[in-house]
Amino acid sequence: KEETSNPKVFGEYLPYSMHMAGPREAIQHMMIRKNYGCTHFIIGRDMAGSKSSVTGDDFYGAYEAQDLAKEMSERLGVKTVPSLNLVYSEEAGYVTADEADEKNYTQMKLSGTKFRKMLRGGEDIPEWFAFKSVVKVLRD
Repeated sequence: KEETSNPKVFGEYLPYSMHMAGPREAIQHMMIRKNYGCTHFIIGRDMAGSKSSVTGDDFYGAYEAQDLAKEMSERLGVKTVPSLNLVYSEEAGYVTADEADEKNYTQMKLSGTKFRKMLRGGEDIPEWFAFKSVVKVLRD
């Protein structure tokens, strides 16, 4: 593929698991990846977030990790690339959740928990959620 033929771009496995410690853990991940030579850090919504086992409430805001990473980016020497909160809409395909809300699109959603349950149960996974080839690999 064109992306993999560029010697400046490569993927690497980092043997470090999430500890669900919130925004500060996101900063730790940025620092570790910088030590591995990364110049950019893709950070998702609610990275390393966790919920109360009693109330089920989130300990951190959905974008706290992205905000802290952006604030620390220059100091750490790593450019942040925030992952947008995308949804699938019947009207326009993939759009940001904000755009779908603004335009009153019908949003199709599937949580990771529901996806794993469907995967284990052999249920059909909607193509808007995952490529058939990916589902096949996950099931094999």
